[in-house]
Amino acid sequence: MTYELAQVNISRLKYSLASPELKDFVDGLDHVNAVADAAQGFVWRLEGEGGDATDVAVFDDEWIIINMSVWQDAASLNAFMYAGRHRELMARRREWFEHVKEAMTALWWVPAGERPTVADAEERLTHLREHGPTPYAFTLREQFPPA
Repeated sequence: MTYELAQVNISRLKYSLASPELKDFVDGLDHVNAVADAAQGFVWRLEGEGGDATDVAVFDDEWIIINMSVWQDAASLNAFMYAGRHRELMARRREWFEHVKEAMTALWWVPAGERPTVADAEERLTHLREHGPTPYAFTLREQFPPA
């Protein structure tokens, strides 16, 4: 069986998405998503009504936004994350999002063609927070191979 890498990243907003404080972040979403969609190794990303996932509810908290995607492998995800406009926006994340000590990003392997749900993402993040990195939910720093 072939596997693909699912990733979820959540962030807790400091301000409303409509606020002037988040204008640069919101204005950058379409560009970053288009770059991701065209990136080598990109497979899929979660989208809500507006083409991004900022309107998708997660952990029953309206101040948390989610980004979830599937990639061919960790190298492809890394190449996208640390380059271009995405890197520029990541450098400013402390301006827009609260600093949270618990895990906000989790990775896991899914069978090729399977698309994770928000419930899957919440479960993997909770598992990572409670157990640390395992083959069930891990981080970019501590990865596990597909089962």
